Amino acid sequence: MKLRNVTRWCLLSGLAVALAGAAPAASSTADALPACTPGRASTMPPTGPATLDSPRACRSSGPVLESARTSFTPSGYHHLGAGTTGDWGGVSGRFSVVDGSVRPQTYDFLVGRLMAKRDMGGGRIVWLEAGWAETGWATPGRQHIYTFDTNTNRWQFYDQYAVRPGDQVWLDIGTDRTGMWRAWLWWNNRWNLLTQQRLPLGTAARIEQYVEVHVDASRQTKIDVPKVTVDNVQLRPAGGGPARYWREDVPTETAAGMRGGFCLNWLTRYDTWTAGDC
Repeated sequence: MKLRNVTRWCLLSGLAVALAGAAPAASSTADALPACTPGRASTMPPTGPATLDSPRACRSSGPVLESARTSFTPSGYHHLGAGTTGDWGGVSGRFSVVDGSVRPQTYDFLVGRLMAKRDMGGGRIVWLEAGWAETGWATPGRQHIYTFDTNTNRWQFYDQYAVRPGDQVWLDIGTDRTGMWRAWLWWNNRWNLLTQQRLPLGTAARIEQYVEVHVDASRQTKIDVPKVTVDNVQLRPAGGGPARYWREDVPTETAAGMRGGFCLNWLTRYDTWTAGDC
């Protein structure tokens, strides 16, 4: 986890963001998906897994706000959640959205996210993550749907999806038989493809589910985190097959040494839980 964080935050923006109008890179198969039209948050849970063949599947076509690289490396991480110790072909789940006390013009952030990753050795970790985020540098005080991957080394914020405290968002990260990894958001009662990346993960990877908090090292403070609820977390086996709930029989590592006044409460290990202020 430490090595992944060093990589990630070496690439944080010095509070400078650029508006990029292009949609995430896509293959010819994904190009066949229609552009997602404006719509409201979903009123029902997903009707099936997120795939290019999902009914009414579409690709995100709105502008993407990106945070570019910098040499600044902040510290002060708090990880609330769990990760698999074995490889899986994908993960899906639902996160509630809250309003944390993230300060503007800082490297503070609060996210609820899923991730697929692989340690390549030599200090290099590759990954794709997707979730919701509240940061001190991208429209402070607002929550965003976001992705981050080690191909682009950028945060990408999808503000065509207007999330706010009290909402619940369904997310999915998975791969196909070619090793193309995709991040999806269930929105407007259809799966919206956020990004797809051909990462050196292969067709299976370690999976994480976390509420992650970061405090700007140059301006120490306590970030208040109202309780985030995570549920319906399911894993897809490597090589295909039906999804299954992430339960105790899945070899799992949990966040250890809670600090900063945060608590993690496993309601059902490991597919239903809460995290936030104690």
